[in-house]
Amino acid sequence: MNASRTAKKSALLVLEDGTVFKGKAAGAAVTTTGEICFNTAMNGYQELFTDPSYSSQIVVCTHVHIGNYGVLDAETESDTIKIAGLVCREFSTYYSRNKAQGNVQDYFTNGQKPVIYGIDTRKLVKHIRDKGAMNAILSTECDDPETLKKQLQAVPSMQGQELSSTVSCDSPYEEGPEEASMRISLLDLGLKQNIVRCLTDRGARVKVFPAKTSFEEMNSFYPHGFMISNGPGDPAVMSYAIETVKKVLDSNKPVFGICLGHQILAEACGVKTYKMYNGHRGVNHPIKNLTTGKGEITSQNHGFAVDKAQLETNDLVSITHLHLNDKTVAGIRHKNKPAFSVQYQPESSP
Repeated sequence: MNASRTAKKSALLVLEDGTVFKGKAAGAAVTTTGEICFNTAMNGYQELFTDPSYSSQIVVCTHVHIGNYGVLDAETESDTIKIAGLVCREFSTYYSRNKAQGNVQDYFTNGQKPVIYGIDTRKLVKHIRDKGAMNAILSTECDDPETLKKQLQAVPSMQGQELSSTVSCDSPYEEGPEEASMRISLLDLGLKQNIVRCLTDRGARVKVFPAKTSFEEMNSFYPHGFMISNGPGDPAVMSYAIETVKKVLDSNKPVFGICLGHQILAEACGVKTYKMYNGHRGVNHPIKNLTTGKGEITSQNHGFAVDKAQLETNDLVSITHLHLNDKTVAGIRHKNKPAFSVQYQPESSP
């Protein structure tokens, strides 16, 4: 199967420090802004595109080939493309997988998201790695770097942004068998759908609630436990979620946090979070489980982390997992409550 070739129009990527990359345009003819970051995974690009945790971020894929196995509805993590824009080396409108339902060019065009490709992504990633996370502007309609630089000046930093409520569900919904013996209230801060699938596949009835739902409403489902999902933005400014998790802890019911949910649990226990110089985004991230002593190979996507120094002096929480590359905190548990969390993506999608 194949599709028509992408028209080789030009595109521009301008970084906050003034660095300019010129490449070829694909997807929609639009201009987008956001924090630029890179993902090291070699597969799972469609899951990446639709992960709400990437809201307001322009993503650089370090793997050379993007699009070669097409797109498939079953491999989405939400109903729309959530990344602000895509940067890659090779953007293939041809695909070889028989069950694919379309090509990435149409996918980005229909999703009104831009793509720049044909640039030296190795050079770009090394630049971001050395200079740290920064904002960027990507345009497939404007070829004037100075105009884009002026637009970029108005873009706020990711630090201090509350984004979960912009990507969370609008109203509660339920999944899984109605007569299930296990009921879970899930706070949607920007969840990946595979989290719900993993729970319902294990026989649980799950009720998903919007980000700003109160503890009282979540508890009215009479859950056996709570889950706090992944999502985008700065956890330190999400007072609504922090207060909800404090009340969950007071209920003494089990609670599990993933990624942003992990950070919110830490904040609810009095442990601060911080913006990382460069986040962790990709697969094969090595984690040490301090309880079992075993290594865990994980999928990760986060730009904030829990303060390790504060955890080590906190009477309520202990560290259960460490990232072996930089010794950042990858898991915690409450010493007196049935509450724990991990910084990585345990459902491993992508």
